[in-house]
Amino acid sequence: MGESMVARSLDDNARLAREELDSAPSEFLPARERESAGNREVFGRTGLRQGGSGQPGPPDTATKILGRTWPQPFAVGLPAGPVRPEDELDVVRAAGRTGLPVLVGAFTGLAALAAATDGPLWLRLPAGGDRDTMRDLARSAEAAGFEALVLTPGPGRPAGDGAGAADLAWLRSVASLPLLVAGVRTAADAVLALERGADGLVAEELATLPSIAAAVAGRVPVLLYGGVRRGADILVSLATGADAVLLDRPVLEGLVVGGREGVAEVLEALAAELAGALAFTGTGSAADAGPELLRTAPGPVPTAAAVPGAVAKAAAARGGAGDADLSKADLHTSVSDPVLDTMNFLNEVTHRYPDAISFAPGRPYDGFFDTEEIFTHIRRYLDHLAEQGSSARQIRTAMYQYGPTAGQIREIIADSLRADENIDVPAASIVVTVGAQEAMLLVLRALLSGPDDVLLVASPCYVGITGAARLLDLTVTAVEEREEGFSCADLEAAILRERALGRRPRAFYVIPDHSNPSGTTMSTDTRTELLDIAERHGILLLEDSPYRMVSPGTPLPTLKSLDRARSVVHLGSFAKTVFPGARVGFAVADQRVVDDSGRTSLLADELAKIKSMVTVNTSSLSQAAVAGTLLAAGGRVSELNSEAAAHYGEAMRATLASLDAHLPAARREALGVRWNEPTGGFFLTLNVPFRADNEALTRSAQEYGVIWTPMAYFHPQGGGHHGIRLSTSYLTTAEIEEGTARLVRFITDQSARS
Repeated sequence: MGESMVARSLDDNARLAREELDSAPSEFLPARERESAGNREVFGRTGLRQGGSGQPGPPDTATKILGRTWPQPFAVGLPAGPVRPEDELDVVRAAGRTGLPVLVGAFTGLAALAAATDGPLWLRLPAGGDRDTMRDLARSAEAAGFEALVLTPGPGRPAGDGAGAADLAWLRSVASLPLLVAGVRTAADAVLALERGADGLVAEELATLPSIAAAVAGRVPVLLYGGVRRGADILVSLATGADAVLLDRPVLEGLVVGGREGVAEVLEALAAELAGALAFTGTGSAADAGPELLRTAPGPVPTAAAVPGAVAKAAAARGGAGDADLSKADLHTSVSDPVLDTMNFLNEVTHRYPDAISFAPGRPYDGFFDTEEIFTHIRRYLDHLAEQGSSARQIRTAMYQYGPTAGQIREIIADSLRADENIDVPAASIVVTVGAQEAMLLVLRALLSGPDDVLLVASPCYVGITGAARLLDLTVTAVEEREEGFSCADLEAAILRERALGRRPRAFYVIPDHSNPSGTTMSTDTRTELLDIAERHGILLLEDSPYRMVSPGTPLPTLKSLDRARSVVHLGSFAKTVFPGARVGFAVADQRVVDDSGRTSLLADELAKIKSMVTVNTSSLSQAAVAGTLLAAGGRVSELNSEAAAHYGEAMRATLASLDAHLPAARREALGVRWNEPTGGFFLTLNVPFRADNEALTRSAQEYGVIWTPMAYFHPQGGGHHGIRLSTSYLTTAEIEEGTARLVRFITDQSARS
């Protein structure tokens, strides 16, 4: 142990140390890892909910255990088997730099360990040993300045059985140091340990931690030991009821890779990750962690009944009994729907494994953005207003006041649509929205009015539309794409089936060009046939079009440009083409609406009414930035994005080429792996022979350093369990090459496992 090379990250440590640790000549470590496996599985299913910004400044990670304040809510608890005395000294010295406690064995001289650190030391005493030896060790530890004793049970035995319970009562009578009991697995163990005089407990299982914490009710500290490898794991443990955790595997990996400095880097990395996790959840301090931070993927947050210890701990911290807590059952059922948690889970995985290469985010490449250009764009729009005859006062009002609900740049958007997309509609038929997501919400709210109304969606489907439908309690019916693409016959069959059931299909949502998530593009013939079906059956087509202008080559005509019967509501966004931070989208809704008296309006007018009760208006400043950008390009978004489109096309080709190089045809056929080959857009999909779920994603991120998106997220009525979505837009060519190599290693190993 203790090579000179120092690992750069926790992921590097794990990879570099795995071979040596997995073959360690010890019976203890494999057993310890088996015991930790259950906790790893629970950690893999349990995530953190993204919260607000919380209090200003860095979060407070300090905790107070047995009268001493620790800088972090974790201590070092190396397993006894594979560690040599000199290695234990390295760990003690590294932890001593930060004042963190270390749980040590008795095979290194206690005085030498105490001399190596100013930090707290705890001594491990195995139950069932010779009592004279145990007494002498306890007294020697006290004389050397140790701060606690930890009674550890034999393998497979909880703290409260047999010799463990007897030793606990006896040791309490002969030792004056605080005494913690390890191996606690149930609430009954905890109660027995308290009755025998324990000053603290070390729980073994995350799954039973809530009941243990509830039984303790804050009388003594509870630490979790086993399976903790990341800063997010530490916060999950605190939110589940622990006061702190004991670390072993990551510290051991740091020791193997880099000796004392490697351990120091691990502890620093874990502290940084914990601070990041607290900031991610909007939590000001470790002491404030409670069950409201938890998200159990893909289900709901644990209720108060499920996490009683954590609830009691949170209530005690507030100085009350939790009377003001809300019941999840009383909230709208959509907040417990997995579809609303999918993006949060991906964000949390990305946050938890910052060194992983991520094929998950479907966002533009940062390299095309220049901060100073924002001011240029806004100035250009202000000059445009002046050229149009607006006074200085009118320009000030346009920028500083709310502005018209339907938007103040509708004419500029209409000109751009005519120039670039051959969509010729009056500006009055456009509503400027807060991203395309608001446009979806407005359209769904307007069109689906009764309990028998149904939204049809092409599946796999962008989660934003199904999430919006869930918020509005709308019925969604999926029309599954075939492997060769979307079939209009399947849509027509779905329409007839819904009507046979007494329901009214109102609209069909589709992304015809380089769709999210599948990456497929609808042919010209299919577009024509789709418009014919919509007209014959009296349904509207909701055409989403975010990826057309960020793809190389000449795009096929939009559905709206081919629309002669006003059957298409076109949903647009400037997130991919201008910049996402502006949050500007739009809806083209030129359908006529007739009221009972025969008066007509545009559907856009009705959408604006709804918008006035949702966001009032879209940010005037954001509209100005987008309008200035469009004006600079003469309305031609295609020209504005020509360089970006070439980049994204190259990124897609590089990904496909790298996949082909690492998984040539014969090898992928043997594995049962295949993928599609989009010509543009941000996404492509792989099919794999194993279940590509959250657990597989977590393993991929943790052990292989690569992140992707499970396709099951995008199938609103089930399916996609063997699919992976890859986003190619946000990565450099070098990152694509390395990320693809990691992904192929993961796929190969996971396929062998399955």
